[in-house]
Amino acid sequence: MASESDGVPGARARGGLRVALVAALAAGFLRALRATVRMRFHREATIRAWERGEQHFLLAFWHRHMLLMRFAYRGRRMTVLASRSRDGELMSRVLGRLGIDTSRGSTTRGGAMGLRDLVRRARAGSDLGFTPDGPRGPARKVQPGTVLAAAACELPVIPVALSARPALEWPSWDRLVLPLPGSRVEVVYGEPIRVPRGADPAEWGPRIEAAINECEQLSEELIRSRGRASG
Repeated sequence: MASESDGVPGARARGGLRVALVAALAAGFLRALRATVRMRFHREATIRAWERGEQHFLLAFWHRHMLLMRFAYRGRRMTVLASRSRDGELMSRVLGRLGIDTSRGSTTRGGAMGLRDLVRRARAGSDLGFTPDGPRGPARKVQPGTVLAAAACELPVIPVALSARPALEWPSWDRLVLPLPGSRVEVVYGEPIRVPRGADPAEWGPRIEAAINECEQLSEELIRSRGRASG
């Protein structure tokens, strides 16, 4: 007769298959959504040049804009930090299917390990992607880990934000933006922010916040102006 422990590997395998299936469906949904929306990119000269060249960077955006941010990056290699939770495992698999690497860890809990891996990957030639207010908020507040990572990896921060119309706001802590099929999406990049080694998060966090918020404000103005023009 099988014991309870004998069933554990099978249960884990079934759980892994479910996660893989959900990840495949989520990645397929994001590709299909991208194919239907009209994305316009603004103030992109710097990031496009850096993606083609040797300058690596840290792309920073609010958690609420994460669904289409994969398509705001055209470089060869990017690493995103994903937590060690179940949600982090799912995100890691979805991003993997979309061509984005993940580092499993945290810049807060077990922060030293997370930062060491990011530094190693940045030195190996990877750009980094960060949601500075993730994974659980507070919304639109840069957590210290983003500043510490940018300083330790010696990468300039490129802020970016987007707005979409028509779109839904998911009733989550971050008010996740879900562009609807056929929507207009305005993506705005900001000027690079060079964070010095040993930077104080209390000083540099608000600078990054202000830069991302400025990008978001401009993207919303572009959405409104195009709406008036089409009307």
